[in-house]
Amino acid sequence: MRKRIYIVIILFLLLFSSLIIKLGYITFISANKINILADDLWKRDIPVQSNRGLICDRNGTVIVGNKLAYTVAAINRQIKDKDATASTLAEILKCKKTDILKHLNKNNSLEIIKPEGRRITDEQARKINDLGLDGIYLTADSTRYYPYNSTLGQVLGFCGIDMQGLSGIEYQYDDYLTSQKGALSIYTDAKGNLMHDMTSTYKTATPGMNIYLTIDLNLQLILDGIIHNAIEQYDPDQVMGLIVDTENGEILAMTSYPFFEPSHYQDYNEEIYNRILPIFYSFELGSTFKIFTYSVALELGLFDFSDRFYCGGSTVVADRKIKCWKSGGHGSQTFLEVIQNSCNPGFMELGRRIGVENFYKYLNLYGFTEKTGIDIQGESKGIVMNQKNCGPVELATQSFGQTSAYTPIQLVMAAIAATNGGSLLQPYILKEIHNYTDEILYSNQKKIKRQVISNKTSNLMRYALENVCALGTGRNAFIEGYRVGGKTGTAQKISSSGGYINGEYILSFLGLAPMNDPKIAVYLAIDHPKNCVQYGGTVAAPLVGEIMEQSLNYLGIKRDYENQIEKNLRWFLDTPTYRVENYIGKTKKEIKGSSFYKYIFYGDGNTVIYQSPEEGEKIKEGDSILLYLG
Repeated sequence: MRKRIYIVIILFLLLFSSLIIKLGYITFISANKINILADDLWKRDIPVQSNRGLICDRNGTVIVGNKLAYTVAAINRQIKDKDATASTLAEILKCKKTDILKHLNKNNSLEIIKPEGRRITDEQARKINDLGLDGIYLTADSTRYYPYNSTLGQVLGFCGIDMQGLSGIEYQYDDYLTSQKGALSIYTDAKGNLMHDMTSTYKTATPGMNIYLTIDLNLQLILDGIIHNAIEQYDPDQVMGLIVDTENGEILAMTSYPFFEPSHYQDYNEEIYNRILPIFYSFELGSTFKIFTYSVALELGLFDFSDRFYCGGSTVVADRKIKCWKSGGHGSQTFLEVIQNSCNPGFMELGRRIGVENFYKYLNLYGFTEKTGIDIQGESKGIVMNQKNCGPVELATQSFGQTSAYTPIQLVMAAIAATNGGSLLQPYILKEIHNYTDEILYSNQKKIKRQVISNKTSNLMRYALENVCALGTGRNAFIEGYRVGGKTGTAQKISSSGGYINGEYILSFLGLAPMNDPKIAVYLAIDHPKNCVQYGGTVAAPLVGEIMEQSLNYLGIKRDYENQIEKNLRWFLDTPTYRVENYIGKTKKEIKGSSFYKYIFYGDGNTVIYQSPEEGEKIKEGDSILLYLG
């Protein structure tokens, strides 16, 4: 009996020791693993979304921001009456009860009610919160905010229901803009009941990075304002606008019409919001392309400005008679006047002298046979005739802007190269990337792709293009005091069957200023304007002149009356201008009346203490000079 008792005691001690060892193992060794498993079993993570990164212009002005929103989440096991809860939510969220029930009947630990309950309005959120429905939670969310509506719509793009970028900058830089999610963690048992002895935890979400564009919002609004006026006046099918910094290739403004509002992208066709026309749309450029032909012929030394050429209204190339745009021709003219007059036969002669091989060599150098490489999706390459198929007729028509098709961005970058000293720049629209603490993580830099022409040729091109605006077809873009250069374009539209559409044109103008040291290039193309004379010089040129004058004033570029080429006035179209005298210090009696302009006096004194415009500036006949007396 005693032996048996010893055996039982030993067995009991062994079992007790095993239990103590097991408890010790669980307590000191396995506790962390078991706690993690238990935590995962009990924890319900309600996702918390932080703000997506901002998109700002070059000056830090927010052009895409975020607004606070709320999203509905459900822990279905906590819901006592799913049918009643679904009815209540459906009424508030303005959707079908059956759609809500699909969510509430799922066997998930946590169900996000989407899309019906995703990013709901403040009023909807208040109603749900006030009801205190069992198992229904509201989590903080955000939605994209576009304070300038359709401005830069295609460029900026938009986000989908899960805040992922789907087009434009939102898509291109989605990885940087996307935030890192956080979560509110609550604890429930297997039946969904809250475990009140467990403390809820909160993981902070990290905001996305902020994108700074090269866009200057003030220049963008200048461009858009004038384009809006043109749309009202001409009812065009499409409009393409660009402002580019000629010194580094930064895109300062870019516009595509038809417009669209990113916050309502569902209301638009894909072909509207997915096409940034200045980089996507290829068409025969018309006479703006003559900048290329003229610069190549200058670079190859094929003519001097003073050389003469006779235009009789047409030229026969091979077996084809090709007309000049001016009926009867331009007669005898210098080659400087050839570009001033935009004379087609003159450019066909330059094309003939250049030859097919050199023509295509410089097409490659100027970037017309490749994409510019701009850092935004949707760029087209253009459509260039195969060199093998280019005969005398094709070379002649290409020389003045027909046969091959290019994008506005290709043309603008080529024109910049022709006038900035010969450097072909790569355009870009991303300036910097900042993290949420405003630390700069990336900064874009100027990139020169290659040297196209010599600085000497570039100087000659600036002089020639300034003559176009002072004395030639671009005179409607002339600005008193600003040395503007540029080229008009009038291009026939091509139908889907391949022929030209009768009476439909794309009217354009490409301007640069100031021509002694170019700072900006402005391009505007108006597709099929109505109720107007179908010439780029009469429709697009004055609009670009307005854009450039406002832009140059905004940029603080001073006027240069002394070195500007005087405009050749046409008595029946152009208003004469007069240089303003100095009136400071003169008495009212000493100021004699003028038949050319008016005086408006302010103040009760007798002596002029301030005047506007200032001495040396020019005003148009009939305008007023403001004189302040003191």
